[in-house]
Amino acid sequence: MEGLQTVGSALLTLGLVAVAFALSLYQRLDLEREISVAVVRSFVQLAAIGYVINFIFGLESIGAIALLLAGMVLFAAWTSARRAGDVPRAFGVVALAVGVAAVATLGLLLALGVIPATARYLIPLGGMVIGNAMNAASLTLTRIRDDVREQRPKVEAALALGATSRQAVSPILKTALQRALIPLIDATKTAGIIFLPGAMVGMIIAGADPLEAVRLQIVVLYMLLGSVSIAAILVGTLSYRSFFTARHQLRSPAAGE
Repeated sequence: MEGLQTVGSALLTLGLVAVAFALSLYQRLDLEREISVAVVRSFVQLAAIGYVINFIFGLESIGAIALLLAGMVLFAAWTSARRAGDVPRAFGVVALAVGVAAVATLGLLLALGVIPATARYLIPLGGMVIGNAMNAASLTLTRIRDDVREQRPKVEAALALGATSRQAVSPILKTALQRALIPLIDATKTAGIIFLPGAMVGMIIAGADPLEAVRLQIVVLYMLLGSVSIAAILVGTLSYRSFFTARHQLRSPAAGE
């Protein structure tokens, strides 16, 4: 009975989705299909991952945990690369950046003894790291692509004056990285004042001690800040080269800009 009530409560929240759908129609945003796909996919994917995680919990195998996290990284890279489909080698760049961010942050937490090497900690925290790193990668990639396209005359002028590709694109890289990092920086600065972060809220609702929830949330916030920074900087450093030839010439739009 309790399970049916939980499902019923989740279905009732579809009313809020209907509001978003109606507003999209009213404002002619053309996001109705995106909203519908997002709702269906999230339901199916969360239900599926729930069974997968439950199965891995039973195995208690670090190899199974690593395999699941690797699958998350690849799916994150595929999703991000689709957003920047016209950026050459976007999938490989994002996969490397997100993978390094996940290994570095989770590895440090394990090495310092902040979290135990169990599925109960590694899978949810790994999902947070990978998801936020993916968002930062997407923002960085798309911003660099759009700014290179819009500021092509400035970039070409800098190259004509003898600048290297890195020097010519440096202002664009700086702006892209700032835009990717500022949302999480602002969220970290305002945590506990403007909003209560998700991990903390979830633990409190589940009945955990508020101080323990705060401790874990601090770990999560700092972990995400580090992982997002790693992912964004790696994506920016590796992806900008795709817009230039080996002779520091800006590629034509048809060649991948």
